[in-house]
Amino acid sequence: MAWSAEQYVKFEDERTRPARDLLAQVPLGSAERAYDLGCGPGNSTELIAERFGAANVCGLDSDDNMLAAAARRLPGMKFVKADLNSWAPEQRADLLYANAVFQWVPDHISVLARLMDHLKPGGVLAVQMPDNLAEPSHTLMEETGAAGPWKAAFAGGRVRRPVLPPPAGYFDRLMPKSARVEVWHTVYYHPLADAPAIVEWVKATGLRPYLDAAGPEHAAAFTADYTARIAGAYRPMADGRVLLRFPRLFIVAVRA
Repeated sequence: MAWSAEQYVKFEDERTRPARDLLAQVPLGSAERAYDLGCGPGNSTELIAERFGAANVCGLDSDDNMLAAAARRLPGMKFVKADLNSWAPEQRADLLYANAVFQWVPDHISVLARLMDHLKPGGVLAVQMPDNLAEPSHTLMEETGAAGPWKAAFAGGRVRRPVLPPPAGYFDRLMPKSARVEVWHTVYYHPLADAPAIVEWVKATGLRPYLDAAGPEHAAAFTADYTARIAGAYRPMADGRVLLRFPRLFIVAVRA
């Protein structure tokens, strides 16, 4: 699945807010080795570099398009192509920070527990993930997937990403290695211009696997069907805009 940095940054201000909120909860005065896991186009990496110094930060991503965008944004900083399923830092880290990436990693709780072993004592694992699969923005992807000539590609929910585990699951796996674990949800409300703006938002993330599965020959029809459903679910407010509700899960674990 290919990602588009250009599409992603269309809503950069809104996407960066949870990244900033996550970083604000990192209880570190300094960090000699900080990693931005799934750095995307570098918007979150920039925040970490502003706090801890660019020389102390490395961005990782598995997508060449995102890495190229991050390097253009932050020339001179270190960016590395890596698969988070198997990656580990060469030396123990002060901060492993991941904004909106681990929802795509299978069995990510096991990966997070493994990464705790690569933190210094007192080091921090900080994670944010969208927890929005029950929102119309995502349930309607499933409805569209089942409604057209492309439906065979979506049989059995094979495209839908897994639902996040309950918060207790993260406590159970991370607490044995941690001095402290914090888990919380924040619900963001984003006023957007109209229903097509919601579609533009999810084209950069959640909708991409659906469009890939439908195939290029069906992409326009799939998008049109989905847009019509979104327009029916997100009714305009008094000022004509629509409100995108977006729940996110946050985790901060401090290594024992």
